[in-house]
Amino acid sequence: CAVRWLCFAALLRESNPPARAAAGERHSVFIDGEGRLSSCGSAPSYAPQGLLGHGEGVTRLNTPTRLPSPLGGERAVSVSAGDVHSLALAANGAVWSWGWGGFGKLGHGDGQD
Repeated sequence: CAVRWLCFAALLRESNPPARAAAGERHSVFIDGEGRLSSCGSAPSYAPQGLLGHGEGVTRLNTPTRLPSPLGGERAVSVSAGDVHSLALAANGAVWSWGWGGFGKLGHGDGQD
């Protein structure tokens, strides 16, 4: 995907390049060396809300953009991306999820995004 390659190229030019990365169908999520999360990509029309972790209405980011206030201020240590959702493990052991919540895949106890 052209967007994904743009994301990777932009990250490699940063002063604090990614320490970990995960790629979904149309989005990528990154952790830098300080445990901060960034994402880029585009959300499909059937699951547009929250896929990139930047709140409702943000459906496309062509360059990696830091997530606003992620993980309750904790450092991210691991990240995973599905087709239309993402998971992050915080240093304190908490698991955070965002994206399309259909079929309960976010683990929030419902199907909400």
